[in-house]
Order: sequence, then structure tokens, then C-alpha cells
Amino acid sequence: MDPYPMKHLREFVHYEIRPIDVGLDNEAQIARNWNNSTRQPNGRRGRNGANQFTSPIKYLHIHESESFSMGIFCMPPSSVIPLHNHPGMTVLSKLLYGTLHAESYDWIDVTDPTDQLQELSVRPARLVRDREMSAPETTILYPNRGGNIHTFRAITPCALFDVLSPPYSAEKGRDCSYFRKSSVRETPPEVIWLEELEDHQPPEGFVVARERLVMLY
Repeated sequence: MDPYPMKHLREFVHYEIRPIDVGLDNEAQIARNWNNSTRQPNGRRGRNGANQFTSPIKYLHIHESESFSMGIFCMPPSSVIPLHNHPGMTVLSKLLYGTLHAESYDWIDVTDPTDQLQELSVRPARLVRDREMSAPETTILYPNRGGNIHTFRAITPCALFDVLSPPYSAEKGRDCSYFRKSSVRETPPEVIWLEELEDHQPPEGFVVARERLVMLY
């Protein structure tokens, strides 16, 4: 997607899309009242807090066409969306409610990779973002910049509204790949080597419950 229309879409999403517009007003209120002081180090509530969160991440599917897809990730506290990419895709994301920690990277081009690196499926990447984000922050990432490879960890209950253009498509070479950090060699602090997991499979324990969000107007 061209940067110019994406900029206008970003402004619309940032100012016009609210939790109440997608039926998540109650969840947003819970996030606003979330008290971090009652959380234990493992991210679960103390004995005087609410029940411990054991539910998986929920994905609310809104729409998909050949040109874009749209949906919402609802994340319980301490849940993690593992490190993954968006090949050839532009992604607009808005945090509808809550706070999360975002860590994102862009690939560094290697003109002549060694046979060892090719065999290990590792590539160098540059750190783009490593910080907390709170609603209603809105970001855009592009195929080659902006943090195309990223991971999220929920600090409070939170919901991430995503628009992907074009959407994932294994047939068209846009399959989602997952990565882990590799210690293949020493690098400067701003550079990290990422190793692709086999067969486009996410790490064990990553569970997403998928539902369709029906919009009522």
C-alpha cells in the first residue's frame, strides 16, 4: 500500500476507531481500572485481585479480501504474541485499550551471506522499537521499514486492532514466519541475529482462539 493513503487511514483509525465501535467497551473499562500494584512478578493477580488469567489470546476476525484483512487481538495480561514477520505487507495497528511492550526489528541486507548462515536460516536485524505502548497509540510498519518483525507482551488487558495490506497468503509467498534470537555470532547492541523456526510453525504454547466479530450499526 502506498504511504500517502496509508497516512490518511492511520489518522482515521487513530481518531475514529474506539473500543465502543467494535463492542469492546466493557473490556476497555476493565483495562482502565487495572491495578498493576496487585500483580505478582509472573503477571498474575495477587490473592486479593481478580482470578488469574489462563485464557488464550483471542483474535476477532472482522474482514478479509484480496487487498486487506482486518481484525483485533485481545490479549490477557502477560500473554505474548511471539516474534513474527509480515513479508511484503504494510500493517496499521492501533492499541484500542491497555498497555503492552513492543519489540520490533527490520532486516539488514547481507550482500554475500555465508553458506553457514544460509544453512542455519539466520539473518541480521536492526532494533527499531523496544518500549511500552499504551492506548490509543497507532503505528504503521512497511515491508522494509518500521519494524516488520515484531513481538508483543501484554502488560495489562489490551486489544490491538490490525489492518494488513495485502493479507497473509501462503500461495502468494506471504506466509507468516516465526523467529527466535540466535547467538550465532557477536554483534553490536543494536543488531541481533534472528533464526527462523521450521515450517512456519509458532512456538509451543502459543494459542489463539479465533472468533468472527459481527459489526452492528
